[in-house]
Amino acid sequence: MGKTLFDKIWESHVVKTIEGGPSVLYIDRHFIHEVTSPQAFNGLRKRGMPVFRPQQVVATADHNVPTLNQELPIREELSRKQVDMLVKNCAEFGIELYGLGHPYQGIVHVIGPELGVTQPGMTIVCGDSHTSTHGAFGTIAFGIGTSEVEMVLTTQCLLQSRPKLMRINVDGQLNPGVLSKDIILYIISLLSASGATGYFVEYAGSAIRSLSMEGRMTICNMSIEMGARGGLIAPDETTFDYMKGRQFAPAGEAWEKALAHWRTLHTDDDAVFDLEININAADIEPMVTYGTNPGMGIGVSKNIPAQASLPENERGNFAKALQYMGLKDGQPIKGQAVDYVFIGSCTNSRIEDLRLVADFVRGKQKADNVEVWIVPGSKQVEQAARAEGLDQIFEAAGFMLRQPGCSACLGMNEDKIPAGKYCISTSNRNFEGRQGPNARTLLASPLTAAVAAVTGHVGDVREFI
Repeated sequence: MGKTLFDKIWESHVVKTIEGGPSVLYIDRHFIHEVTSPQAFNGLRKRGMPVFRPQQVVATADHNVPTLNQELPIREELSRKQVDMLVKNCAEFGIELYGLGHPYQGIVHVIGPELGVTQPGMTIVCGDSHTSTHGAFGTIAFGIGTSEVEMVLTTQCLLQSRPKLMRINVDGQLNPGVLSKDIILYIISLLSASGATGYFVEYAGSAIRSLSMEGRMTICNMSIEMGARGGLIAPDETTFDYMKGRQFAPAGEAWEKALAHWRTLHTDDDAVFDLEININAADIEPMVTYGTNPGMGIGVSKNIPAQASLPENERGNFAKALQYMGLKDGQPIKGQAVDYVFIGSCTNSRIEDLRLVADFVRGKQKADNVEVWIVPGSKQVEQAARAEGLDQIFEAAGFMLRQPGCSACLGMNEDKIPAGKYCISTSNRNFEGRQGPNARTLLASPLTAAVAAVTGHVGDVREFI
């Protein structure tokens, strides 16, 4: 029997398997940030332990950083303390830090790929659930808890049980206006927010292969939102073209050697998955969420489901979600007014995302009732946007191009959505209070968010292109 891509990477990284228990898995790359690392470093101090392989750890500040006036001291006390602690810990333990002011600073899952630190065939972890983003390069990448962060810092290994394997095939031609964000929101709406629990997901099919690396990262990023341990896509020429010449990618003879290995990283034709799902790309339209988990999503032309159409055991949570969101079952999602538009996060803050939005809003003006935040995923994305004049397009439309950070993806920094306000967001989670206490989040693609920015309500991008 053939092997899956996951099998090939997993088996090459198992140091030891405990009979009837988990495996000791070697970790190639460990990303850290200011939120989940302080307790781990304190654990090292208490035990008098060094970081085992600091050259395989990459640190950046992202969750707690402001996205305006980054040259000034951070105003929020807790945020300032966490960022300062990251600086102290990295200096003490000899870890490279891309902190505020560094040209490589940015969201951890944006800078890894853009710097060439993320490479096919690796195992990658971070104390952050959206580490699955890196799976777009053909890696086993997943989030870990704080105690596991400490384990990897001290041993460069991790105890892990092998997950079940799922393959989701998306074949056919995508409709105009449908982006990778719509694909993954559609998949999650089919499977639910827990439908892939216990699985590692491989995405395949002609529609997936047609995506850019930025698009593939968006898909893998949100694997966790359907309960999966992670997601991955086999590397191909699109992957190799993206990586070549990046700061920390192999070069010269090392590149040719790496490339030969990377070309072997694919699922064999006779490999078997625990579960396989087939989706027709033509069935996907621009998607918008209406509830308080990413599985509560519908096509922009559809109505919110009627409560009576749901299984009885789901109706209570459904009603609670709609009450929080201030929406009614059966109402169209199209036309729903919004107050804020947030384009950013580790899901959709790359230069491709900003270019799409800029192309759409060129010559247009934002709606008077809407505040728009454009937050690049890294300093390199910000610099590219300014070099290409995207900042001028945004400014002319009444948008604000801010500085890099996680920003309004989560209510952990200064960029919070006010209570009761609606925000159409390109981020990955719409939980209660995710963007601020009692904020109401509608997840969507960058193009659908751009439509809301200029119209003031949820709209169908297909009517504009």
